[in-house]
Amino acid sequence: MILLLLILIPFVSGIISFFWKSESVKSWALFSSLGVLAIAAIASWMNVNAAISFNVPWISSLGARFNLFGNGMSMMLTLLTAIVFPIIFIAQRNKPVADAHRFYGLLLLTQAGLMGVFLAHDLLLFYFFWELALIPVYFLCSTWGGDKRIPVTFKFFVYTFLGSLLMLAGIIYLYLQTPGRTFDWETIKQTGAALPAFTQQIVFCLFFIAFGIKMPVFPFHTWQPDTYEQSSTPVTIVLSALMVKMGLFAVITWLVPILPEGVAYWTDTVMVLSVIGIIYASILAMVQSDIKRLIAYSSIAHIGLMALAVFANDDKGIAMNGVMVQMFNHGINITGMWLIVAMIENRYNTRNLRELGGMAGSAPTMTIALVIIAFANIALPLTNGFIGEFMLFHGIFESANPNHITYMVLAGLGVILGAVYTLNMVQKVAYGEPKTANPVADVSKNELFSLVIIIAFIIVLGVYPKLLFGIIG
Repeated sequence: MILLLLILIPFVSGIISFFWKSESVKSWALFSSLGVLAIAAIASWMNVNAAISFNVPWISSLGARFNLFGNGMSMMLTLLTAIVFPIIFIAQRNKPVADAHRFYGLLLLTQAGLMGVFLAHDLLLFYFFWELALIPVYFLCSTWGGDKRIPVTFKFFVYTFLGSLLMLAGIIYLYLQTPGRTFDWETIKQTGAALPAFTQQIVFCLFFIAFGIKMPVFPFHTWQPDTYEQSSTPVTIVLSALMVKMGLFAVITWLVPILPEGVAYWTDTVMVLSVIGIIYASILAMVQSDIKRLIAYSSIAHIGLMALAVFANDDKGIAMNGVMVQMFNHGINITGMWLIVAMIENRYNTRNLRELGGMAGSAPTMTIALVIIAFANIALPLTNGFIGEFMLFHGIFESANPNHITYMVLAGLGVILGAVYTLNMVQKVAYGEPKTANPVADVSKNELFSLVIIIAFIIVLGVYPKLLFGIIG
């Protein structure tokens, strides 16, 4: 039942929020998310000793079951989701939002969908939660955001809708091949692995395009920078810190073990696309003047490295463990980065690097937080980003792929370029001559509290990463 509560609490709280037409809905959303965090922490602790599950009939006529399963990776991602939402609500607490009851209601429904995606052990149930997580985000993006939010959201919708249709076709095909007609993960795994090699290659494409759009990997990434730029900060955080992990999680859970021949055939193609995405996104990040777009492209580069490691297929499993660790740490770090960007934009009324400078003189606390989070984002040793990135490269180096050294070297260029554009951004924002005569205000109490949580994770997991290894097993 504890897994079911991770979905039910935000779902019911989100429905209630729609009828809570007062500013106190912010407190209700925060209270609800803290309850989810407590349950996620308990579930993660329980999972250390043995995997936990919840399995009851759902749509018996189709052979679908409401089957939830918590292994190391799924529990780590549910914990990340449970951590990020309270941080969002704390940072957003003193900021006005139009139609707050609908805004917070949709965010809570998104959290419920995300929890379901990470816990579903039935393929039809997984698809149900995949769509449940996306639908509220469509409304969040199209209602709250920048001036171009409508065409940008439409582009986002077209991409994700196309991906969902392709995935649904793949799901139906696999279901029809199963003995007894079932969506159970074990049966789907056996059925997929028994398919002819050519069939696996085709079904792989149906699933990977949907998952690749969500991550996103090159060339399915073009919706992402525009959507991140136009969305409000809480929505951007959900998209960047959590929803991209849906794609990586789906590849690891619903693709790699189920279609081995398809994975073997397309591995080099995916790895090449990942490397192109790393370098291409890093170069684009270097020339951006808008901080939001810079961070959006940096996120594409980070996800590209994780995708590369997923398909590295090292025998020791170092790369896959590195992906799991880095998914958590990237979620924490990118949340902190978006919070800092929102604080800068609120105070300077611009995200243009050419119009910023000298923040360290008037907002030292915000500057310190920016520097620490930026260091974590480029995987400086003793920050949480280091151990995961080290494991990713170690795993790629240990790969049996004949081109593993080439892939590792090219991916390493992304790390170098990442340091260049990140440190350049810090220098332009925090140092140099101020572009405005009026000093800006430093962080407020709720902003400080949210940043302290982020920085605590960065330092503690950087010094003692074993805490994460205990969860993933």
